[in-house]
Amino acid sequence: MLDNLTRRVAGILNGLRNKGRLSEADVTEVMREIRVALLEADVNFKVAKEFIARVKEKAVGEAVFASLTPDQTIIKIVRDELLETLGGEGVKFNYGSEPPTVILMCGLQGSGKTTTCAKLAKYLIAQGKKPMLAACDIQRPAAIKQLQVLGEQVEVPVYAKTDGTNPVQIAKEALERAKYLMRDVLIVDTAGRLSIDADLMEELKQVSQTVKPHEAFLVLDSTTGQEAVNVAEAFHNLIPITGAIFTKMDGDTRGGAVLSVRASTGVPVRFIGVGEQVEALDIFHPERVAERIIGMGDVLGIIEKAEAAFAGEDMSFVENKLSKGNFDFNDMLQTFKMMKKMGPMKNILKMIPGLGAQIPEEALDQINGADTKRIEAIIYSMTAQERANPDIINGSRRKRIARGSGTTVEEVNHLLKQFYQSRRSMKQLGQMQGRFQKMGGGRRR
Repeated sequence: MLDNLTRRVAGILNGLRNKGRLSEADVTEVMREIRVALLEADVNFKVAKEFIARVKEKAVGEAVFASLTPDQTIIKIVRDELLETLGGEGVKFNYGSEPPTVILMCGLQGSGKTTTCAKLAKYLIAQGKKPMLAACDIQRPAAIKQLQVLGEQVEVPVYAKTDGTNPVQIAKEALERAKYLMRDVLIVDTAGRLSIDADLMEELKQVSQTVKPHEAFLVLDSTTGQEAVNVAEAFHNLIPITGAIFTKMDGDTRGGAVLSVRASTGVPVRFIGVGEQVEALDIFHPERVAERIIGMGDVLGIIEKAEAAFAGEDMSFVENKLSKGNFDFNDMLQTFKMMKKMGPMKNILKMIPGLGAQIPEEALDQINGADTKRIEAIIYSMTAQERANPDIINGSRRKRIARGSGTTVEEVNHLLKQFYQSRRSMKQLGQMQGRFQKMGGGRRR
């Protein structure tokens, strides 16, 4: 998600390290580079321009905070403005005062809307809800069947009619059926369209007026770039859209529309699709995304994935180790075991502070189970003392570890280098967050 932008911005900010003080020329150059990075990520030109203007104004006029170094001052300002651009605090789900809560799903054809309906149903089940799906897309012949198959997959009932009943009537009947079955959420899948079609837009408006949704989600394809802003504006002008869901965020390395839609239309991003599986739907956390973009990673995201993979187990030690940067190779082995239950390794690595933004995408793509086994072999070839205290691993110990693991000294050196770099980055992150919290800008749970 936003991989290229993260690499660029994190790299630019890293270039400020070790500067005794920042001149206006330094700030101007950094802002120019960040502006280029935003535009390359397909962020709307106006949004990028206004963002840079706000950051530059604060950076040039800001007295360097006594507790922060100059580079941390810029990082904090960029982070805060990114958070503002992304919408600040995340928006809570708006459940109706009486069941069923109605969720209206809309979007262009090909955006992944129908699949997202099933993903949202799966998410709601995890929240203890009993959702039901309504197939109101009669324009695409396979849409009803697709929703029925997905409904079976997530074990959710689907209300559908194939006798030519119009979508407005189907939505009305589905609402009554949901009440009868005592389902507490109704997700209405409406017709996708190839463009902003006047007749279909009117149909959507009538469906909305009939079911009176508590939430109206616009599903947007993240690969459409700045066109997503125009689509969002068109739908929002028709019905009160309460949130956007961006799909294909796992495949798009630019994704600048995520930054553009909220700032341009006021529609908050609520969820992001990060894969084809029905479980691949994540809540959008503006603060976490802002911090990932500037290279601070997403420690809480890792913790949540770990908690989901190890439901019922105490994961507090993981958060303590990661956030304080005091983990050792025993913790790394434990982390690998966790990662195997948490999804693709490269997605987890991207969330580690100071690591994901520095590893080239090609290298991440090459990471697989065999690579992990080689790293594990190196660690298991260490003594218990070496795993607990890596600082004692000198030249002769490295040679012994390489022989014992069937690897080379260069591979052992590379692992140690990455280990220290990651531990140092996480320790700096912990210190920086502590300072941010004193200034009222720290991470919130």
